[in-house]
Amino acid sequence: MTIKSIGVIGAGIMGNGIAQVCATHGLEVTMIDINDAALERGIDAITRSLERMVKKGTLSQENLAQALKRIAVSTDYQKLVNLDLVIEAATENQSLKEKILHEVDSLVSKQTIIATNTSSLSITKLASLNSNSERFIGMHFFNPVPLMSLVEVICGLQTSNTTRDSVIAFAREIDKHPIAVKNAPGFVVNRILLPMINEAFFVLGEGIASPEDIDEGMKLGCNQPIGPLALADLIGLDTCLAIMETYFNSFNDSKYRPAPLLRELVAAGYLGRKTSRGVYQY
Repeated sequence: MTIKSIGVIGAGIMGNGIAQVCATHGLEVTMIDINDAALERGIDAITRSLERMVKKGTLSQENLAQALKRIAVSTDYQKLVNLDLVIEAATENQSLKEKILHEVDSLVSKQTIIATNTSSLSITKLASLNSNSERFIGMHFFNPVPLMSLVEVICGLQTSNTTRDSVIAFAREIDKHPIAVKNAPGFVVNRILLPMINEAFFVLGEGIASPEDIDEGMKLGCNQPIGPLALADLIGLDTCLAIMETYFNSFNDSKYRPAPLLRELVAAGYLGRKTSRGVYQY
């Protein structure tokens, strides 16, 4: 199956990033969110991102205008009915995703592939709620989507080879590098990355070093482009906490217990860049 028309549910940082990448690669995109204000914020974010590309010389002004024309926005799920692929990119919340995916499943054609952009939730479990579970798959894009080349393509137990192959081909079409992984909590990258970030919060909470020195240590000592605490702020501390809680509950292993300081910061509403304060102030 060749994928040409895309639906993206969620106009936040992940959803608008996915929509932008698809549109700049010539695909028609319908972006859905709960209200016009959210959609307007999403389009504004896409426009600013494209304008930065123009300034860098990686995109022409003409291509910017064409990309924006390819993105339709709506609050009406009926707009998804005849699309080739629908990607749910809502907040990392099991019940919310289940509600959205149930609605999508009830509307789209049997040929439409349904994907969830998740960093930790079970694809097999979400697929089991679908009337045609063979066409359900996971696509884990990385933030920021326009800059990060990796996409984890996650098959549930029920996902067909045809669905997998179509999605891998689609990812390559939008100049992403897909890797096929089995369904497991955290998949590959976050299974390794998030415990490292969580450990950085333990180190910070124990007063072993300052945030700046922890991040500098990992950048200079491990050749990482960004320190774990700064990366947590970029990801969102609430998202980091939700993922670690998923690991802890899934594996029943104390090595995945969320750091107390991470919990405290989230409880305080210090969620990172999106709230202008996390480990650092912005």
